[in-house]
Amino acid sequence: DAPPKARDLAPAPAIVPTGRPPPHARPADPPTDPENIIGLFDYDVLGAEGLALVIAFVILSLSLHEAAHAWAANAQGDPTARLQGRMTWNPLVHIDPWMTLILPTLSLLFLGFLFGGARPVPVNPSNFKNPHRANALVAIAGPLSNFLLALVFMGAWILVLTLTDYEGNQLLPAVLRASALANVILAVFNLIPLPPLDGSRVVRWLMPSEARRSYDQLEPLGFVILIGLFYFVPGFSIWLGQTIKQAYVWTFELTNWVLTPVLDLLV
Repeated sequence: DAPPKARDLAPAPAIVPTGRPPPHARPADPPTDPENIIGLFDYDVLGAEGLALVIAFVILSLSLHEAAHAWAANAQGDPTARLQGRMTWNPLVHIDPWMTLILPTLSLLFLGFLFGGARPVPVNPSNFKNPHRANALVAIAGPLSNFLLALVFMGAWILVLTLTDYEGNQLLPAVLRASALANVILAVFNLIPLPPLDGSRVVRWLMPSEARRSYDQLEPLGFVILIGLFYFVPGFSIWLGQTIKQAYVWTFELTNWVLTPVLDLLV
């Protein structure tokens, strides 16, 4: 995975090796092209300091994910999470020592991909007028917050490479790129339709009542099934890696499209 470079968009494109990019130069390609989940983070570029910064951003991203769940629940009539102080970015109220700190660090160091979570937000469905629909909206708020954060980090990455003297293999752009990728991973992973992941709440809303009862029985075994899919169904890891790759490319393309008019004025 080569480090990203700002590219000259003139008729004869050329990599800009050093210095400030020429007018209208900006990253022209997605910063990674992974074939699967393994190898998405470039440790040679990030180093220990960069990895620590990415983990810090991931913890903040997980906090926003849970705060988004709490906000969506409160907006639909359930104040349980708000009353417990969960409508905040403050990571101290969302941290689960194992899922938020230890597991993400170990997965990045030894597995090459991001895996982790935060303390689940409490939800009382009896406070909702339409519990199945409300649960789905509460669930989707978490991954949506991560997609929005991915756009922010990706936008910062593009602006840094376009408007400053940084190159893609330096610490700041490398951390921004990896943080955007981390949020894409969090969003896509949580949308897997397997209980207790967020995607399952949306699927459950769309199911007939009879199917919901059978589907709910999967929840106690959800993570066991998920681990089994990773280790015993090779196609699952390939599919998930390709999905993350495509979501990352779309994130880059959308961010680049939004920023193009602004960059045309600035460079």
